[in-house]
Formats: sequence, C-alpha cells, structure tokens
Amino acid sequence: MSERFGAEGVPCMWMRGGTSKGGYFLKEDLPGDAGTRDAFLLRVMGSPDPRQIDGMGAADPLTSKVGVVSKSDREGIDVEYHFLQVFVDQALVSDAQNCGNILAGVGPFAIERGLIQPTGDETRVTIYMVNTGQVSVATVQTPGGKVTYDGTAVIDGVPGTHAPIPTEFRDTAGSMCGALLPTGNAVDEVNGVRMTLIDNGMPCVVMKAGDLGITGYEDRESLDGNAELKTRLEAIRLAVGERMNLGDVKEKSVPKMFLVSPPKNGGAINTRSFIPHRAHATVGVLAAVTVATAALIEGTPAAEVAVIPEGARKTLSVEHPTGEMSCVLETDETGTVVSAALLRTARKLMDGLVFA
Repeated sequence: MSERFGAEGVPCMWMRGGTSKGGYFLKEDLPGDAGTRDAFLLRVMGSPDPRQIDGMGAADPLTSKVGVVSKSDREGIDVEYHFLQVFVDQALVSDAQNCGNILAGVGPFAIERGLIQPTGDETRVTIYMVNTGQVSVATVQTPGGKVTYDGTAVIDGVPGTHAPIPTEFRDTAGSMCGALLPTGNAVDEVNGVRMTLIDNGMPCVVMKAGDLGITGYEDRESLDGNAELKTRLEAIRLAVGERMNLGDVKEKSVPKMFLVSPPKNGGAINTRSFIPHRAHATVGVLAAVTVATAALIEGTPAAEVAVIPEGARKTLSVEHPTGEMSCVLETDETGTVVSAALLRTARKLMDGLVFA
C-alpha cells in the first residue's frame, strides 16, 4: 500500500468549473507515465463503481473530471491544460476530448498556484489546450492581486452568483476531426436519419429530435430511461466514428450526440444531448459552440429548427434541460464562424492533499 503512488497524498485543488466539477493538478505533481497516472486518478475518483463510493467522484461524468495544468514554454501562451475524463463505471481515463467547463477553472488555478502573476483587477490567461492543440483566453477577476470567486455573474445549471470568467476560443474548427465538417457535407444520412457531423471545438452529431421519435423537451431522467433511443443513438455514434476521422469510438467519449428542436424560451435552439451514453444535465461549453455553429450552416437539421439573429456578431442562446448557454459567434463575409466566446464561472471548493 505504501508503495502505491498517492499513498502519501498528492497536492490537488477541487473546483467547480462551469457546470462541471473535478480535481486540478499541477503536471509536475502527477506521474509522468500515463498508465501510472491513470491508475492513480481512477483510485482518486473511486472508479469503476456506479456510486464512486471509495473516491472523490460524485457518480456522474460531469463530476468525474481532471484538469492537469503546467507552465508553458510556447510563445504567447501562459499555461497548458490537459483534460482527462475519468469514467464512472469503467476503468478508463480518456483524453479524447476537451472540456470547456473544466477550462473555466484553469485560469484561477494557475494564478493560485503561482504559475502566472496577476496583472491588476483583471488578469488575462492564455491557455493552450493540449487535447486539441487550440488556444483560449480567459479573463480572471483579481482585485488586489488575488483571485476572487465572488461576483454577480449567473450561469444556468449553477446555483447563486459568482465572478465572471469570459472565455474566448480561437481556431477551434476541426479541433479533433481535422475539419469543421469532416465528411465535407452539411448533411449526412446514417441509419435513415439526417444529421450534421461537425467539430467546432467538440465532435458532435446533430439531429432533429423528432427524427428520433421524441419531442426534444423531455427531462434528463426520461431520456436516460429510454433504452430504445439510447440504442439507436449508440448505433449511429459507432457508425460515424470513422467518417469523423475519430476511428473506432466504442471506448471513446466522443462524438457527443445532440437532438435539437425549436427553442421554447426565447433562445436560438433547444438541445438534448448524450455525453455520449448518458443524458447531459446541461450542455458542454465547446459542444454548445459546435451546435450553435451547425445552426448557422444552411440546410442543416439545426438550421431548420433554429431562430438566428441578424448581424455578423450573433449571440445564440442554446437551451438545455436546466436553462441556456449563450454563445457569441462572429462570422466573416462568407458566413464562416471566425471566433466564439462564452461566459463561465468557477469556484474553489477544496485545496489540500488527495490520497489513492
């Protein structure tokens, strides 16, 4: 027991980032060997176990996440962020995707750990996202030279108000699939269902809810209990993996599966998503950007149900089971999305040692 990594405790900060929650580690505090690292993280979270009773995880993919952060030597980059999804009921740790929610805590964590110094009441943190090779810029509130988590910003899916962390994403198109539309088509048909295979920061399959036999306004519990729907979605997901340049996706956490419908609460589009095997309580940050982008492409299932505002700079409210997420998309003269920004918040929950 004493020889196992983590038996003496490893520095860790537990944080809520956006609508997710997990452990944040300095890269130097984790094993360099990926296998040893993953075994440690599985024990930290208590996986595999549906309750994660013997670890820090909270029996949900949204609360079984890890951010690994390090100082960057890249020009113009402050820190590097490697996201790891620790599966709940499988002995699997995956870096096959990014996470824009856990990203929200990276800037505050980097400042708290002294990787970068505050620059005034606000500190801009430029982050290289290891999983996808993309860059984001987060603006962290640092009055008096210290990170504050208190403020008036509100995001759906999180109780209360917190300090705002505006986050801009750069060059996210084709982050994992090599192209915004990896098949070159705005619409593909798979297993008799029309869909858009798209990646603007997160590989997603976007379909009309009605084409899968649901309204798109069901709650999370109803969707999770719909075995027939989940079987159809998984068959589609496995079929499109190669087409999206993701290979065999059976053991991967991408692509995400999206069912879209007309907005009900004044937004641009309504969503229900699977991540990929369980219904999502909200919507992922980069997934929201990707679905909003699909809604701007003429002829797609998303465009057919969306309500799109005018102008080159558009704020698209993406509705989800517990509220909405507003994506600010800027397009060029051809209608191509050239930048995306969102508002996130984060909060430090615990700082200390975690044991495995």
